[in-house]
Amino acid sequence: MFGKLTTGDIVQDPLTLIVVIGMIGGAIAVVAGLTYFKKWGYLWREWLTSVDHKKIGIMYIVFSLVMLLRGFADGIMMRTQQAMAIGESQGFMDAHHFDQIFSAHGTIMIIFVAMPFLFGLMNLVIPQQIGARDVAFPLLNNISLWLTTAGGALMMISLALGEFSNTGWTGLAPLFGLEYNPYVGVDYWMWSFQLAGIGSTLGGVNFIVTILKMRAPGMKLMKMPIFTWTSFTANVLVVLTFPVITIALLMLTMDRYLGMHFFTNDLGGNMMQWNNLFWMWGHPEVYIVVLPSFGVFSEVVAAFSKKRIFGYTSLVYATGVIMFLSALVWLHHFYTMANNPSVNVFFSITTMAIAIPTGVKIFNWLFTMYKGKISFATPMYWTMGFLVLFVLGGMTGVLLSIPPADFMVHNSAFLVAHFHNTLIPGALFGYLAGFSYWFPKAMGFRLNEKWGKLSFWGWAVGFVLAFMPLYATGFMGMPRRLAHLNNPDWTPYMYIALVGACIIGLGIFAMLVQLFLSVKDRKKNMDVTGDSWGYGRTLEWHTSSPPADYNFAIIPTVKEIDDFNRMKEEGIAFKQPEKYFPIVMPKNRPHGAIIGVLTIVFGFAMVWHIWWLAIVSFVGIIGTVVAIGFDDDSEYVIPAEEVKRIEDERFAKIREAMAQKTNNE
Repeated sequence: MFGKLTTGDIVQDPLTLIVVIGMIGGAIAVVAGLTYFKKWGYLWREWLTSVDHKKIGIMYIVFSLVMLLRGFADGIMMRTQQAMAIGESQGFMDAHHFDQIFSAHGTIMIIFVAMPFLFGLMNLVIPQQIGARDVAFPLLNNISLWLTTAGGALMMISLALGEFSNTGWTGLAPLFGLEYNPYVGVDYWMWSFQLAGIGSTLGGVNFIVTILKMRAPGMKLMKMPIFTWTSFTANVLVVLTFPVITIALLMLTMDRYLGMHFFTNDLGGNMMQWNNLFWMWGHPEVYIVVLPSFGVFSEVVAAFSKKRIFGYTSLVYATGVIMFLSALVWLHHFYTMANNPSVNVFFSITTMAIAIPTGVKIFNWLFTMYKGKISFATPMYWTMGFLVLFVLGGMTGVLLSIPPADFMVHNSAFLVAHFHNTLIPGALFGYLAGFSYWFPKAMGFRLNEKWGKLSFWGWAVGFVLAFMPLYATGFMGMPRRLAHLNNPDWTPYMYIALVGACIIGLGIFAMLVQLFLSVKDRKKNMDVTGDSWGYGRTLEWHTSSPPADYNFAIIPTVKEIDDFNRMKEEGIAFKQPEKYFPIVMPKNRPHGAIIGVLTIVFGFAMVWHIWWLAIVSFVGIIGTVVAIGFDDDSEYVIPAEEVKRIEDERFAKIREAMAQKTNNE
């Protein structure tokens, strides 16, 4: 009845058991709190079933931050193990457990931290930046969130029941095949990855349609904000490349469940085919998470330099070139597979070429800051840290693009340093810059600046100490993914890396303190005007903070790239419209939440071969999708009188704030 699942599959490792007990205890506390304060109805009506892009964005980011804590815990466990396990000391975990830890860490950070954070920021910002009231397909947006959450839930369940994959976040043929991995670890990885990937694909389609079809009147393509442009190119890559990994995972599913041989070592299988398929998705994925971050930096630099972005057109074209080239370089991940020289030369040249449009962007940002009246708020701290650290990662990428050099450091700790040197400053710093920059827009109050800057310094200093030593050990011949070190010369570097990881932990702690204090002092830091920093240039700063359900009472007509800045210069930014009209908005709907829960059940049932439960849940998913087609009650109308009431309250507060500012001056 329960397939392969038995009581013996409950986690036995003492350390993991403590974590699981803490996780269950936390879940019980949350359930008890919601029950005690009678918030279940509010949570269901206002959040879990919401199709409001802003609330979905907030939920994406909350999910991402929760998974960041789990992923960081895995990372610091790896660093601790490598610092301890030298000579006769075996550290505090065996090699099999270590393999699961680094596999989970990579999967979480890419699929369940970077991607949800990315979609969270896009949901919060893009409809407002382009003058829209919501995304093109609001319910699909909610379903995308729930599919990603379902994948994350399977990841967390693997802590308590069974184990996780031991083949790395990239997978490894034929090790992930049934012959070498008959237990459930690979299945957990495969299904969590697959579900989240489908959610991302649906999200990509949604945002492409939103950007192409829902821009405000007058907003031509070359008047779109840079963040919208970079998000658009990222979503084009999502739609083009995520189906590749979806099919690759489906082929692996058939290998494991139906006895096929796509990636086996015999019977017609081809192990290297997995590498080609994975990295056809995997390398564009790096740019999927980095390009929107570049857009964040562009918005932040322009706003806090109080200048229009330098070289807007060149930035747009550089973004397009990066998008195009990122899909042509996948094979540089395995130069050592014995390709002929002409193949390696092609992929080497295309890899080097990416540095050119990336360099264009760096100079655009620097020239924007040149002679600008820069305000060094927390978002600018993250931006300046990115400019310094990302360039180092880019230079090591150019080095690795050369096949002979790559041969020397292939599969070494140098690769680990390079990968983190691009993704942490290049993607995560951008997301955290966007988080602090747009937080007051989403929540209506500013974050604590002091603790935000402390968080930055924890991340920046900790990053340097955690990963720069790995460049050295890579040159010294240290392979990556080592659970036990056999060379004492590497150990001092591992101590430094552990200290760096702990300092990053302090940065994360500072971020949590920042959130706590900001919520506590929210009344002191309320944003009344909607232009939270006073330097807003694009349309999202034209709405209230937090925005009304409809975003814009009257859809603006765009005349320039930084159209809100134009409105401020012309003195019409905070001028109240004379007349309002009824607004049609999408209703909250339960289908996404139902699909999410059923998908978790389906994934769990497939992992453990509980076939009856898999069939029941799959039928439930299909039935819910069919029910969506019969649900015609999907919209409601906000009367013009209600819109006027909301806007009257908003403009009254704006007038009061401006009068107070004038008196203070």
